[in-house]
Amino acid sequence: MRALIIEDEIPSRLNLSRALRSISPDIEIVGSLGSVAESIEWFNTHPEGADLVFMDVQLSDGLCFDIFKRTTVCGKIVITTAYDNYALEAFKIHSVDYLLKPIDREALRNTVNHCYSLLSASPKESIDYARLAEIFTPRQVEWKDRFLVKVGDKIILVRVENIAFFYSENKTTFLVTDEGREYIVDESLDAIEGKLNPTSFFRIGRSCIVSLAQIQVVTKHFGSRLRVQLRSSKRDDLFVSRARTGEFLEWLNGN
Repeated sequence: MRALIIEDEIPSRLNLSRALRSISPDIEIVGSLGSVAESIEWFNTHPEGADLVFMDVQLSDGLCFDIFKRTTVCGKIVITTAYDNYALEAFKIHSVDYLLKPIDREALRNTVNHCYSLLSASPKESIDYARLAEIFTPRQVEWKDRFLVKVGDKIILVRVENIAFFYSENKTTFLVTDEGREYIVDESLDAIEGKLNPTSFFRIGRSCIVSLAQIQVVTKHFGSRLRVQLRSSKRDDLFVSRARTGEFLEWLNGN
């Protein structure tokens, strides 16, 4: 069996090559590539392709599915990825197998055996690459755009663009609006942080998440800390933790 490896991380590429040779000595590694461009060139100059093609989803210059759009890929495909929520859908597509990183030796052995059987049964079976790309291409995350807060018998809707910051105190989480109103939120800061767009909000410490749109001034403070002053708040106790100072400045700069 002729195997081609398309993987941009050199250690992962070498480990996979060694593992393949150890579980099946008759496997010939015909290529070891790290990018979309290299892969396209390889298939253009090797129209016979390979029996088995291992593909990491994210390559150094794009997604592996870009290869299918620009050249003919011949061989049974094994997708390798660190994300395990694609497997069932991927298995519905004939000629395609799936391995979760880090790759387990026994799982690799089962995949090779599975592909041997596929080659014997249907060596020229076609693959729905468009469907495969749809499954494995990361979907756009939908960030939370509003919060519901309770005030007595009322339920108030607060839109994210009107939030200045969140903070926690005495095991209670508060939402503060750009008008200075405070509401109790029935979620922890950890849960809230995971629902906010990270380009618009930043957790400056264990007890506070601030809105980029509300930051007015950032000043240096004692001990290499930074103090954040917001447009809609007179609080002067919002500090960026020392551990997050560098990351915070990169975030402010749009990096």
